[in-house]
Formats: sequence, structure tokens, C-alpha cells
Amino acid sequence: MNEENYIKNSHRFFENKDCKYFPCHNKTGPFNCLFCYCPLYLKENCPGKPVYLKIDGSVIKDCTDCTFPHEPENYELVIRNLC
Repeated sequence: MNEENYIKNSHRFFENKDCKYFPCHNKTGPFNCLFCYCPLYLKENCPGKPVYLKIDGSVIKDCTDCTFPHEPENYELVIRNLC
């Protein structure tokens, strides 16, 4: 699928530039807001690039710098990782 098809609002892609938090990550180019709350957050081995922080003896998954679910071309990978 070409990039032009990725950036049309659809069931695979949605960009909400009117959101007061947009963009929620430092990223340029098309930004997929479809997975605003990352469905992979609870996955131990998600394909993104989270950082694990140790705070008061607990491990916290920090996805602040991860843009994986917001990359339009990663839609299929996100869906596949939910199964």
C-alpha cells in the first residue's frame, strides 16, 4: 500500500490535529491517532521501543519516546500483536 493511502482517514488511520495533546510524541510526518492509548502497553514484548524505569522498586514501562503505534505503516503489526 502506498503512503498516500496510509494518510487518508479510515479504519486504519486517523489524524486528529484538533486534539489539545496533538502531537503527543515528537514525530514529524503522518501521525496515526487511531491508537491514542497504545493497545500494546500491557504487552511484555511489544514491537515498539519502550524504556523500563525502576521507581520505588517497581518497573514502569515508559513509552514517551515510542511512536510505533503512530506510524501509519505499522497498523497491521499492531493488530497482529493483539492476537
